[in-house]
Amino acid sequence: MFNLPAKLLLLGFLGSFISAGAFAQEKVLTMKDAEQMALANYPSIKAKMSQLNASKAYLTETKNEYLPDLSFSAQQDYGTVNGQFGPSYGYKGLGVSSAGPTLGNQNWNAGFGALYLANVNWDFFAFGRSVERVKVQSKVVAENETDVAQEQFQHQVRVAAAYLNLLAAQQLAKAQQDNLNRTIDIQKVVGARVKNGLNPGVDSSLANAEVSNARIALTNAQQTVLDQSNQLALYLGLPHQTFTLDSVFVSKAPNNVDQQSAINPDDHPILRYYRNRIGVSDEETKYLRTFNYPTFTLFGVYQGRGSGFGSSYALDQSAYTSNYGSGVDPTRFNYLLGVGVTWNFTSLFRVHSLVKSQKFTSEQYENEYNLVSQQLHDQMALAETRIATAVKNYNEVPVEVKAASDAYLQKSTLYKNGLANIVDLTQALYTLNRAEVDKDIAYNNVWQAILYKAASTGDFGVFINNF
Repeated sequence: MFNLPAKLLLLGFLGSFISAGAFAQEKVLTMKDAEQMALANYPSIKAKMSQLNASKAYLTETKNEYLPDLSFSAQQDYGTVNGQFGPSYGYKGLGVSSAGPTLGNQNWNAGFGALYLANVNWDFFAFGRSVERVKVQSKVVAENETDVAQEQFQHQVRVAAAYLNLLAAQQLAKAQQDNLNRTIDIQKVVGARVKNGLNPGVDSSLANAEVSNARIALTNAQQTVLDQSNQLALYLGLPHQTFTLDSVFVSKAPNNVDQQSAINPDDHPILRYYRNRIGVSDEETKYLRTFNYPTFTLFGVYQGRGSGFGSSYALDQSAYTSNYGSGVDPTRFNYLLGVGVTWNFTSLFRVHSLVKSQKFTSEQYENEYNLVSQQLHDQMALAETRIATAVKNYNEVPVEVKAASDAYLQKSTLYKNGLANIVDLTQALYTLNRAEVDKDIAYNNVWQAILYKAASTGDFGVFINNF
């Protein structure tokens, strides 16, 4: 008696838990949630964001390129200082800078020496080369920003299309399931009438064939659902799984099929990206032209030197010490200031060819821009036609479904009463199934047409804010 309420409480708790689990599993994935998830997870967008961050970091480095080179150096050595008349070349740093008198014989007197150096080099004027380089990188950053924006926009369109395709596939699978259920019901009716001798045996064979055909159609529809689910999961950056989608796209039409884009056609994300490609190439042309001109450089050196060899070592080879402290302590100092100009005259010929090549690249980008612009313009005109056609079918399909349902009901009733043959019934069944499929396609096509308009105008709000 005392355990019964506890058991009921436990059963109630388990029932609530199971219900909650089932609800969690059937959580509806809305279109807006899918878009947010896709933008956050899709690897292609992440890659372009990383590219953008890299270009921004390189822009900072480019601005710092104008700073002068300031180098500090210190070295402490131990070795001999024998000198010899004769030419030499320190190929790849293999020469040794030993400064000493030219003596008649080799000796192995060795001491410490040191060199402390501070050096400044600054290309302070190069006819705007540094400025143009910064401008080029700024254009690259702008290009990468628009590249991210156009990739995000295109991915939003891809996700929305995959979402609608999956929803259409699910609705078609449901229609095929309903069709299978009807054919099974007909099969039962036909079987009963054939057994009772009210219909010929061939009716049973035809009914069985219709059931098999309906099962095949359902299996194909279910496979399409799996394919579309996999595509949507890929765009969302998720593992393959089943999705419960928002039914608003199969239950109502868009709020405003004539909604106009708030974005200027020239500000389409794809066009902005292509326009920035041209901007980068044009700025590269300006930058390359600066290599026609010389570079003016300021430089300065301050150095201190220490040596274990005395000033009289040339006359007295015993005037040296191997003491470390005496050798590395600087005793001689020098400084040097100057202005230099460097101009590689033959660069005029090389730069001319580079500039010419870059101009052709700009022309290439401009032609590609014009092509994409024309394609988008044509798509905008086509989008209006698609919407008009889809709306017409959307308004017509209820008439088809109503007529097909009435015809099927009539033929089914007549067949059950022996007043119609199996051919008339299967024809009515086929007509009803086709009408249901047409309904699902017509509803989906309206939204697909609105999405096509959003893609062509560059304003995703035309689609996402229309329900």
